[in-house]
Amino acid sequence: MDRARRVFFNLRLPDGPAGFVVVEAGRIAAIGRPGETLPEGLHIDLGGRLVVSGFVEGHCHLDFSLYGDAWQPYRAGPNGFVVRERVAFQRENLAQAAPLAERARKHVELSLAHGTTQMRSHVMVDSQIGLGHLQVLLGVREEYRGRIDIEFVAFPQNGILTDPGTAAPLDDAVVAGCELVGGLDPASFDRDIEGHLDVVFGIAEKRGVGVDIHLHDGGTLGIFEIEQIAARTAALGLGGHVAVSHAYSLGEVSEALLQRTAATLAKAGVAIMTIAPPNGPFPPVAPLRAAGVTVFSGSDNIRDSWWPYGDGDMLRRANMIGHRSGFFFDEELAAALDVVTCGGAKALGVEGYGLAVGDRGDFVALPAQHVQEAVVAVPGDRSVYKAGVLVAENGALVP
Repeated sequence: MDRARRVFFNLRLPDGPAGFVVVEAGRIAAIGRPGETLPEGLHIDLGGRLVVSGFVEGHCHLDFSLYGDAWQPYRAGPNGFVVRERVAFQRENLAQAAPLAERARKHVELSLAHGTTQMRSHVMVDSQIGLGHLQVLLGVREEYRGRIDIEFVAFPQNGILTDPGTAAPLDDAVVAGCELVGGLDPASFDRDIEGHLDVVFGIAEKRGVGVDIHLHDGGTLGIFEIEQIAARTAALGLGGHVAVSHAYSLGEVSEALLQRTAATLAKAGVAIMTIAPPNGPFPPVAPLRAAGVTVFSGSDNIRDSWWPYGDGDMLRRANMIGHRSGFFFDEELAAALDVVTCGGAKALGVEGYGLAVGDRGDFVALPAQHVQEAVVAVPGDRSVYKAGVLVAENGALVP
């Protein structure tokens, strides 16, 4: 770590102008009031820009991304959007894609250049691939250590019970370096809710790791699965270490059922990840947050077999969340940014996240007067700092 004292000045924090911010040994050591004399150190003029905490990419798939690779046209399945069919398309596309390490590097650098300093990536594990994808991505993670923090979820993309032999490599993946164990639609994909959750939570309990489950199932079926996940979370004392990703069902049920389920999630300590997809229902962000549920976000898929969109920009994701949620008021726009910053950090359990003395010196400086302008304008010309050291600027990594 570069331990030099850096004194950032001529900047704005989310709560207003600041005299300076001192980062020393990778942590914020002091925050000065406007007009105070600059302390000694390497002085860095931020040009009056807004400083926000580094963005949190809470849900992506480094091994599925086709960003920077040959264009693959989106293919429509004969039965609409069906997970099994999309998985089959993905298998065909990946067979002719560039090497995994090459694609993953491009994805990481894209996200980092936009200001992501924390990332959670799901990594496919199954009876055929085993730990193949993970072994490659562990190497990629090491290459970018010190510039971005990446954690992995062992993800059974092809199911657990419907793909016999997957449970063992899921456990092995956690031992090998995954910080969490994942799951996928226990009801519709594996057709055995309890059997699926037995494996997922069994590994979590055995290895002392968190859980992040993909849940596309809608309506009351999806709500029932969420309730079962919450019950297991509470029983094992895993509150704060479990997330349900997508959870479309929360946007498909009555307000009364939503409120009841939100209370259950908040009490159990289960977070909800939403990407605010361009069409269809998604978890209502404001009611969930009001009930005390941690809501976070991610890019999910970037230009892959699931859709042709995605740019790895979590500030743009905040804009999308605000747009799709009908957020107009200042406090609502601030909440949209919180979903991709503090909400993500809480869901991922990031220690020392924020802009207070003692927190990590991970932040983004961008041309905006306040967080509301940042969310609605999505400005470029960003400078990204990790532990107080410049790692990306103007959309490109710093050598």
